[in-house]
Amino acid sequence: MADENEEVKQSGGGKGLIIVLVVLVVILLAAVGIGGYLLLSSGILNGQNQNGQQQVQNQESSNSSETYKASINDLVLNITNAKGREKLMKLSFSIKSTEPSIEALVEEYKPEIVDSVIAQISSRSSEELLTVGGKALLKEELLDDINSIINEVTSNNDDVKKNNVKQILFTSFVIK
Repeated sequence: MADENEEVKQSGGGKGLIIVLVVLVVILLAAVGIGGYLLLSSGILNGQNQNGQQQVQNQESSNSSETYKASINDLVLNITNAKGREKLMKLSFSIKSTEPSIEALVEEYKPEIVDSVIAQISSRSSEELLTVGGKALLKEELLDDINSIINEVTSNNDDVKKNNVKQILFTSFVIK
């Protein structure tokens, strides 16, 4: 008899644990559902944001049909992974611009541009840089930084348009 009473008490404690787990799962599913709805309604998940950016880019490129390129080649950088271990990164990229003198500008102000690249890459982990989203974010921030550098150094020259760098193209992106 005493053994049966102990078994009844033990099985009752398990029901309480199951109820708590079910409630936690329901709360988790509700949170995921609400988060997904908010992301979808803001346009992040369904691509509305990207389509708008592509349309703006297409309009800008149609306004100025000629593009010019300059390259930054073979930058070797130290980066860290999430565990704090250092890795090497080799990076080369091209800069597309509507400015005919972009190659001369990039060559003249290469130290400022390289410094900006080093600052952007140093603030990221290797895992982040290996994702498609991480590379896209890096391109956007490099584009903004390079445009601001060129805008600053050509502020006295009215012949050079503001924000003339339109695209960054990675030609080499290796992490070891």
